[in-house]
Amino acid sequence: MAKQNVAEQFVDILARAGVKHLYGVVGDSLNPVVDAVRRNPAIDWIHVRHEETAAFAAGAEAQTTGRLAACAGSCGPGNLHLINGLYDAHRSMAPVLALASHIPSAEIGLGYFQETHPDQLFRECSHYSELVSSPKQMPRLLHTAIQNAVGRGGVSVVSLPGDIADQPAPEKAVETALVTARPTVRPGDAEIDALVAMIDASDKVTLFCGSGTAGAHAEVMEFAGKIKSPVGHALRGKEHIQYDNPYDVGMSGLLGYGAAYEATHECDLLILLGTDFPYNAFLPDDVRIAQVDVRPEHLGRRSKLDLAVWGDVRETLRCLIPRVRAKENRRFLDRMLKKHAAALEGVVKAYTRKVDKHVPIHPEYVAAVLDELADDDAVFTVDTGMCNVWAARYLTPNGRRRVIGSFSHGSMANALPMAIGAQFTDRRRQVVSMSGDGGFAMLMGDFLTLVQYDLPVKVVLFNNSSLGMVELEMLVAGLPSYGTANKNPDFAAVARACGAHAVRVEKPKQLAGALRDAFRHKGPALVDVVTDPNALSIPPKISADMVTGFALSASKIVLDGGVGRMVQMARSNLRNVPRL
Repeated sequence: MAKQNVAEQFVDILARAGVKHLYGVVGDSLNPVVDAVRRNPAIDWIHVRHEETAAFAAGAEAQTTGRLAACAGSCGPGNLHLINGLYDAHRSMAPVLALASHIPSAEIGLGYFQETHPDQLFRECSHYSELVSSPKQMPRLLHTAIQNAVGRGGVSVVSLPGDIADQPAPEKAVETALVTARPTVRPGDAEIDALVAMIDASDKVTLFCGSGTAGAHAEVMEFAGKIKSPVGHALRGKEHIQYDNPYDVGMSGLLGYGAAYEATHECDLLILLGTDFPYNAFLPDDVRIAQVDVRPEHLGRRSKLDLAVWGDVRETLRCLIPRVRAKENRRFLDRMLKKHAAALEGVVKAYTRKVDKHVPIHPEYVAAVLDELADDDAVFTVDTGMCNVWAARYLTPNGRRRVIGSFSHGSMANALPMAIGAQFTDRRRQVVSMSGDGGFAMLMGDFLTLVQYDLPVKVVLFNNSSLGMVELEMLVAGLPSYGTANKNPDFAAVARACGAHAVRVEKPKQLAGALRDAFRHKGPALVDVVTDPNALSIPPKISADMVTGFALSASKIVLDGGVGRMVQMARSNLRNVPRL
């Protein structure tokens, strides 16, 4: 039996850690690892057209499955292309192992062709980034990298020179037990006691939820019901907390809607549950705040806290629910539910008048029809920019759907690569990429990856021939739009030339049929929808104090417009409000 080399040992360890796919682009220093993957039936090499796509895809796979995912880049420029997707995965707390292949070990530090120092370059976007300098070192170093990625939630990077990857592996290498899941964290008794006392002493409590509430929907609902609390959410908390929620008051932030802003500012006690919501202009500074988070470094970095609680949301609520006193007075909750319903009723008609005849097509209409026709367990990947707005306001969560985007890192061009990673986890599950024309064009080459692997991803392209969110930022700042126009091709014709099913939609009456045909098609499909570039509804409260990006000072809402089926949920929740 031939002796195993370092690359083969590396791939074996990844397989033992549960890695199913290795996304990347082959080349020189990476070749020994790619050849080892070729001969290992437990892992598939996924050949993408750009390493940035590889990192985004791995991050999406990790977020979809909860398991470790992996990507790779060859030395120098190859692994440098990974960095943007790795930043996104790290900030999304997705467990990803990145292999940064390196130049020959004897040439490191001598200005060799394509030389970089990946072990240093990736430190800011990883929990662990180290260089393998000998075959004997590799197994323990890779084990440590895996433990960091899975145990701490985020990225680890292993830099491996190609010549070391091709050397014989050491005999009798120790097979260390690997971390494959994160533990639950229960807060200390003192923190639980303090939080119970704060809740019992408060008449008006609001819960504001982020992605840390994943898996805790039942506990949040039970807790909110017991203390008669409105429940708002950040964008990353939407998919986990908005569905089946009789206490829902919407979302805060620039993309927000409903009464979440009022509920967080008019309460006596605001409890932040599993959220690292970064826009402190939307958080109050004159109410008591308690924060619960499993990541201690998140506690208090956005707002001044009266109590910091280190623990999982689910475990913390399980400790709180039997101990807090049930509140009988629901006046604050009912008032917020009424405000929420009134706010949604006030904007729901903004894009409902003759939308089936309006040309160019309203993007809100596209999102609403997409939401209605997509599967109940669909995975939506969402481009940064205006697609975030349409996803936030029109996609209806139900506990089975997933919505994945670059919500913390805010990168362009993320939706299509993320769809690749999500689809490889389950070819039978519907995956929809909500792409903007700017983002799609940036990494359009990896549409070819869909065709090469016959991945049944459905790309719904919101094509307004502009960088819409940037135009909005300029408008808010009082600047004329400049450098934001895109001269686009017929994207459907491009997709058909690549070998995919594709159709261009220019009239609203064509939309539903085009989406149904795309969803029925067994392979990759693209629906290029020409949308209205002027679909940026700005309320009359704009002031000079507003700033670009996702923060504002004088007004709580910059975007206005419809909110899809959420108004029906708000109306339904009003049935719980006693009639006086």
